[in-house]
Amino acid sequence: MEVENKMDSNADSVFRMPGTPPTYWLTRFVILRLLGVIYAVAFLVAINQIVPLIGSDGLLPVDIYLKQVSAALGSPGAGFVRLPSLFWLWHSDTALLTTAWIGFVLSCVVVSGYANALLVAVIWFLYMSFVHVGQDWYGYGWEIQLSETGFLAIFLCPLLDMRPFPKRAPPMPIIVLFRWLICRIMLGSGLIKFRGDEIWRNGTALYYHFETQPIPGPLSRWLHFLPRIVLKIGVWFNWLAELVAPWFVFWPQLARHLAGLVIVLFQINIILSGNLSFLNWLTIVPALACFDDSFWSRLLPRKLVRKAETAAGRAEVSRPMLTTAWVVTGIVVLLSIRPALNILSPGQIMNSSFDPLDLVNTYGAFGSVGRERLNVIFEGTMDEKPDDKANWKPYIYKGLPVSLDKGSPQIAPYQLRLDWQMWFAAMSSPDQYLWTYNLVWKLLHNDPGAVNLFAGNPFPAKPPRFIRAVLYRYTFARPGNPARLYWNRKQINIWISPLSAKDPRLIEFLKGAGWIR
Repeated sequence: MEVENKMDSNADSVFRMPGTPPTYWLTRFVILRLLGVIYAVAFLVAINQIVPLIGSDGLLPVDIYLKQVSAALGSPGAGFVRLPSLFWLWHSDTALLTTAWIGFVLSCVVVSGYANALLVAVIWFLYMSFVHVGQDWYGYGWEIQLSETGFLAIFLCPLLDMRPFPKRAPPMPIIVLFRWLICRIMLGSGLIKFRGDEIWRNGTALYYHFETQPIPGPLSRWLHFLPRIVLKIGVWFNWLAELVAPWFVFWPQLARHLAGLVIVLFQINIILSGNLSFLNWLTIVPALACFDDSFWSRLLPRKLVRKAETAAGRAEVSRPMLTTAWVVTGIVVLLSIRPALNILSPGQIMNSSFDPLDLVNTYGAFGSVGRERLNVIFEGTMDEKPDDKANWKPYIYKGLPVSLDKGSPQIAPYQLRLDWQMWFAAMSSPDQYLWTYNLVWKLLHNDPGAVNLFAGNPFPAKPPRFIRAVLYRYTFARPGNPARLYWNRKQINIWISPLSAKDPRLIEFLKGAGWIR
């Protein structure tokens, strides 16, 4: 017992001794484990959804997309240079699923505590392969954010040593690059809000956000009806986390730790308030670089802290690893020029990449907040006359609200890609989301892949005669209302008029797009 207590004391002395430079062994351990979890979830989403979305008979088949890119750029080789992806070589349904499963298994290895540069690089490239051919389904800011975060993580590890605490210390330049990443993410998000929408500037954005966000969570309705002053305080906390804290991530320990805490707490608050995929979990990853081992030694199990202390005491300097870290830093600095200028520009754009590998990107979220919630609901009927008197049955989404007496479940960090795209589509027209006609066709044929994107099939025995899409306005019902409703809604218009499997216009359009033969 005395020996164990002495070891605990030594660990504390290494990580907390005044005047000694901070160490990041525990920081690296935590960053890699959380990143592994996020990768595992992202690949699991692909396992469950990638074939009905971009498979050979998907809503946006990858084969058609790659041919279009090749034609536009002149050759498949030029397409690969512009959009690097494994699927230029092999893109069958088997290839998509095999890649997703390999990525998932390798991510679980990282979660279990084992990682090196080669393993993380393989995971990074496998996921980037999906992002670059995923089209609408992978056009979100967190996809390129995961690419950038995963790229930096490669150089946080030794080349071959997979142990949780190898003999090579985390290179300090890479820790700084993680801080630069969280600085850009938060500042980009804060400035796009400040510049983009008056209701952010006047503090009223949260009067609407919880109701109109893509997929509300279990707490969203409760948050929506909080007193207005509390919602305004929430906006002020947003400014603290996005416009003030980022400036302190490079400061000495105390200021840096406080900045990291504000950012992490802010992301946890967003996680609890809705279902924004793995965005906020991913944003926590670079924020963890604000904390050194003196912070983690107070939170993590003593056994883990002792292992980190032992590794720090036996550490050996790797000149090739350190040189590589500085080379990567130089590359990131050069690639950061355009994103940094974008942050300063009055014409700031968000969630864009300036290089084919998505190494350094621009970020931002909710630059404007909608004042109303619009939902497109697909409905089918077996009746011969598809008018308003017909018995229309809705296709229930897995996340988006449909039933008025049910709230949204907790889904994040998992992502329902169809639900997300339909949130965007509801603010536009079907002509800007042409794949919705392909979805109608598949529902008219009870296509298993398309039907499985919904919570259930209202026509399990036989496909419906007609499918239509209706645009509704949804609002939260006040808690405790007599009808026990969670939502109120009002029909706005018919988003897609009733279509049948024999409709010549639909058939001609789908053939022209190459979606049916």
